[in-house]
Amino acid sequence: MIAMYIEKVPNRNSPPAVLLRESYREGDQVKKRTLANLSKLPDDIIDNLKLALKGATLSMNEGIPNHFEVIRSLPHGHVMAILETIKKLGLDKIISEKSSRIRNLVVAMIVARIINPKSKLATARGFNSETCSQSLGQLLDLEKADEDELYNALDWLLEKQEKIEKHLALKHLESGTLVLYDVTSSYLEGDGCELGKYGYNRDKKKGKTQIVFGLLCSAKGCPIAVEVFEGNTSDGATLGGQIEKVRKGWGIENVVWVSDRGILTNSKIKELVKPIEGLDYITGLTKPQIRKLAEVEVIQLGLFEQVNLVEFESEDYPDERLIACRNPFIAEKNQLQREALLEATEKELDLIVQATQREKRALKGQDKIALRVGKVLNQFKVNKYYNLEITEEGFSYQRQRELIAQETALDGVYVLRISLESTLMDAATTVKAYKSLSQVEEAFRCYKSIDLKVRPIYHYKGDRVKAHIFLCMLAYYVEWHLKQCLAPLLFEDEEIDDGSLNVIKASRSESAQSKERKKRNQENFPVHSFRTLLEDLGTICLNTVECTIREGSYRFSKITRPTQLQQKALDLLEVSLICSQ
Repeated sequence: MIAMYIEKVPNRNSPPAVLLRESYREGDQVKKRTLANLSKLPDDIIDNLKLALKGATLSMNEGIPNHFEVIRSLPHGHVMAILETIKKLGLDKIISEKSSRIRNLVVAMIVARIINPKSKLATARGFNSETCSQSLGQLLDLEKADEDELYNALDWLLEKQEKIEKHLALKHLESGTLVLYDVTSSYLEGDGCELGKYGYNRDKKKGKTQIVFGLLCSAKGCPIAVEVFEGNTSDGATLGGQIEKVRKGWGIENVVWVSDRGILTNSKIKELVKPIEGLDYITGLTKPQIRKLAEVEVIQLGLFEQVNLVEFESEDYPDERLIACRNPFIAEKNQLQREALLEATEKELDLIVQATQREKRALKGQDKIALRVGKVLNQFKVNKYYNLEITEEGFSYQRQRELIAQETALDGVYVLRISLESTLMDAATTVKAYKSLSQVEEAFRCYKSIDLKVRPIYHYKGDRVKAHIFLCMLAYYVEWHLKQCLAPLLFEDEEIDDGSLNVIKASRSESAQSKERKKRNQENFPVHSFRTLLEDLGTICLNTVECTIREGSYRFSKITRPTQLQQKALDLLEVSLICSQ
């Protein structure tokens, strides 16, 4: 049963807040939620409303409002979910202990980046009283903010990056912990930024300069720090500064570094990691390194017919444990892909052979034939699998079957190298730790495409680019915590068993599979993606209502009553729709 009532709430040295509230029952618990703030209404109207809510019948002469009109409705629920989560995490106080307009601008940009990433001009308009697209500007008193203020706030935030990251590190990391580190890149618009360089282009954007940035996360995938580098910086070259930051900047000396094989290379391990006491690592071997081990039969590939995980040692990697794993699903996928590429290549090569043998206008000349063949091989990237014979009069090719057989034997095989003894971390736990790098990759997907949309980057000042990337990291920090709390309503696996590991393929729990199949959870609530759940919460509006009576017009705020699903989300987050001070 639902009951509405009016309650006066003490407000320190200010007059008490008069709130229209609603009590409701959820199971055996009686809960309440605030529907409207009536503090601006006259006392006689509030008294009459109290009587009306108690069931009294009053005449119009007694002052009951006879006309209500909604003046404005601002999407509010998703704003409060994010804003109150920021306050619960203490992120606002980590940014700056003292409340100020510039801190509010930074917090507002974080919230806006999660809700709907836009340019600084569009973001500022979203706060402005005339053009606002949600209640954020009103809640944080930013209704007159402009894009220049947002840029100034970005500059201010960058100055505090080191302090903020240290605070997050002390909150989420401890001695002996795993640290996940990976690197990605993002293209820039224009060519005025000093950080923009041509380098390994992950975005496949030809003709555009880029930046490189590295993200450092806790073992659970919670983002801690980010650093931006020039676009031609190699992955391994970013590692030294990160180690220095963790050990000396944050004072965490015992760390197990988990990084990709392109970052923790042989040379970097010898130069930066092994000389430092208390620094351990987990990384992988490259394909040529794995092939070399297989050639000297250090890896017994035949063992993979009985098991999918083999631990061994090699003289080439002293004081390290090597763990070889084989994923048969990946192996089958690689074999099918290779065969498809070979068949597509040979279809084109056969056309060239036919062109050299036709009666009229036959393709002749070694240079001309080689040009056509090279174009085909460059398209499919499989030239290493063929022996070619090109003459002035013709062309023939043969598959290198021995090489293909060697590649096939290594399909789905990856080898990890670890400096920790087995008594400290067994083989299965090591594989699990390395696979946790996928959480950093998930962060990059959110960064670049799904949610935060860090691209396109139009800033032409290097410091502005750094501030933009850091702001996106803080937004992902909040989003990461939101997803943890809202997991029962999302297509997320809530029952991951940390004590077990399937080295072939991580299987989802029965509850997660049930959510995917039925599109509903165990409580029969519809299951959302994070983005659609935010949109659902956004339908909770902060309404400005005008009450007209004979004595005049009065305005008050009323919040849309949440649906059961929306209320469940708010309960999981433990947040209120009324902004806390």
